Amino acid sequence: MAKRKLDGVLLLDKPFGISSTAALNKCRWLLQAEKGGHTGVLDPYATGLLPLCFGEATKFAQRMLDADKGYRAHIRFGEVSTTLDGEGEITVTGVAPASEAEVAAVLAQFMGEIEQTPPMYSALKVDGKALYEYARQGVELERKARPIRIDELTIVSYNAPDLVLDVRCSKGTYIRVLAQDLGNALGCGAYLTGLRRTLTGGFRLEDAVSLDDFIALEMPAREALLLSADQLLSNLPALYLEAEQSAAIRHGMPVRGLPTSERGEVKLYDQGQKPDNARFIGLGEVGADGVLRSKRLLATA
Repeated sequence: MAKRKLDGVLLLDKPFGISSTAALNKCRWLLQAEKGGHTGVLDPYATGLLPLCFGEATKFAQRMLDADKGYRAHIRFGEVSTTLDGEGEITVTGVAPASEAEVAAVLAQFMGEIEQTPPMYSALKVDGKALYEYARQGVELERKARPIRIDELTIVSYNAPDLVLDVRCSKGTYIRVLAQDLGNALGCGAYLTGLRRTLTGGFRLEDAVSLDDFIALEMPAREALLLSADQLLSNLPALYLEAEQSAAIRHGMPVRGLPTSERGEVKLYDQGQKPDNARFIGLGEVGADGVLRSKRLLATA
């Protein structure tokens, strides 16, 4: 079957045990799409929300790479893992906290701007080679701590030794390391027994489709699940351009005299003041001088 030019965003609920790239390739094949890309790696060990971009939507995939994330983490106290998750060698190290209050008491020290050291079992590259490749060879490299931000740590349940925790955080946060650090702070050790991504950018897991369900659909139903590319820019204000302004921006020309006080990045639509019929044409930026310039436009704009 010939590949097709297909544009849009699929919210996939990635299953356990496959990589983000494998999930993308499967969905790309199911859609027969010419071009596709994912919006940030979700480990094979993790499940949950993985937005996949096809065609022109791939131009804005970076927005999801940089977006804040949400997770539901399952953590076990009193044991540690060589990989910080359930795939490693498990060792009993201590007694789990007796009460939820003991766990809650240490959460505050992990809120806000903190530093975190990437784990050896991660896809972070050193000299072109992923850290997990070194780890599998028994080599441990020095890693520098990096700044991250944790906005929310909410206990869903605690039945000793198992904690279920909702996390809202910045990109680059390793939940496995958070589990380890919580265990260290409580003096009993801990590791991650399960991880599910629930949020990324403005997208929610509740709106995602499972891979099995997606496979079972006919092609028209699969296509109907694709969101438009501008959904990747949902946090930005919209700017509707008149026909002449739209033509100018598509030809790389700056546009002056805009009827807006917006500054910074904006979603661009043509067809003037008719938002119900407007067509998304790309990403622009209004400078401090009030002049609009294009940043990334659709090829079909």
